[in-house]
Amino acid sequence: MASAQTNAPVSELERATMRRVAWRLLPFLILCYLIAIIDRGNIGMASLQMNHDLGLSPAIFGFASSLFFVSYFLVEVPSNLALQKFGARIWIARIMITWGLVSAGTAFVQGANSLYFMRFLLGAAEAGFFPGVLLYMTYWLPAAYRARMVAIFMVAIPGANFLGSPLSGYLLTLDGWMGMRGWHWLFILEGIPAVLLGIACLFVLTDRPSQATWLSDDQRNWLVNRLDEERKLKTNIGHMSLWKLLKHKDIWVMALIYSGASAAGSTMSVWAPQLLKTFGLTNLQIGFTNAIPYGIASVAMVIWGRSSDRTHERRWHTSATLLLITAGLLLALFTSSLPATVVMLSMVLIGAYSMKGPFWALVSGWLSSSTAAAGLAAIGALANLIGGGIMVNAYGAIHDATGSYALALMPLAALCAAGAIAVLVMGRGRQIKQRQQAPVAGRS
Repeated sequence: MASAQTNAPVSELERATMRRVAWRLLPFLILCYLIAIIDRGNIGMASLQMNHDLGLSPAIFGFASSLFFVSYFLVEVPSNLALQKFGARIWIARIMITWGLVSAGTAFVQGANSLYFMRFLLGAAEAGFFPGVLLYMTYWLPAAYRARMVAIFMVAIPGANFLGSPLSGYLLTLDGWMGMRGWHWLFILEGIPAVLLGIACLFVLTDRPSQATWLSDDQRNWLVNRLDEERKLKTNIGHMSLWKLLKHKDIWVMALIYSGASAAGSTMSVWAPQLLKTFGLTNLQIGFTNAIPYGIASVAMVIWGRSSDRTHERRWHTSATLLLITAGLLLALFTSSLPATVVMLSMVLIGAYSMKGPFWALVSGWLSSSTAAAGLAAIGALANLIGGGIMVNAYGAIHDATGSYALALMPLAALCAAGAIAVLVMGRGRQIKQRQQAPVAGRS
């Protein structure tokens, strides 16, 4: 029944409705997420001046960067539950305004301890935005549209670094303006847009399709009915308490799968500028060079998300990207030139970002509507703790101890390889379970 619906021809009403929804919500959400990623990752470019000014070693800088993911982990699930309670319009506005203020305030840190505090606070402020938007999309997008729409939304991640790296490189050249260092201006000027967009959320976003006065009656009724039908057809992890959900083995496996891609993106965002600096580039040159892999990844992730939706296949689309990250990281053991390093970074980032659309479409089909808010947030929070909190910190510690960036990347390669295997095994198990349940569902 579900597959028949998937393969049914698209009516003009459906086409017009989804086009209206996409143009109303996606551009604004992409812009919000783009600013979030710039504010989260601009510490990498700021480090080109800030580390010297504050006397930060690689290990200290890595620990400071990782604290973002610790508080993100602690607050993400409660934040997503709050979004479900108060509505996306109000809660996303709250998230954006607070993270913008904290990001701008990072310009005034005086040493390691104050940087630790601000990075921890930034993670708490931003927690819930990404899983909140994923949850919000399940309110608006039928399953057949989710991989491509999530991929288009998440193009903001590589897009932020593609645009943000040169921008941050330029802002570092404002060094000395009004008596402040370039990295001060970087944090201040890149934090302000989040506050302004947070205010705009109150006027742009609509909580549910049933409240969308910007849809016609026919469009609104079609979308509400389509989403209701899909919720009834799901075979998934059913309703359970938050504590039982966090103890569910599938949640931990899904977090393991996602943590490789999460860690790859976070590690490269924080450490790639430092790596490129070893080739003797100026700050502005680093910004433009660092943008190249992100530009390629921005295109690749949209193409890969469309491929996943077109073929209705999620498992292999997810696993293949994790294997690409693994191959790119292993290539680091054999690269010593700038062009080869750019190729390595491109492989890693293409895999890290192309994975996201198919993976989140897969996961949203595995979770019931009653567990989606906590489930999506729990998976993201655990993955960010493993991937961002642990791996970003581990990179700094290993690099500090060995002086080798290639060796510092090997734990990440192992994590991605494990995730590639896990998604195939788990997906296969769920396919078998669905086939076993199909005859029972047919008789009911």
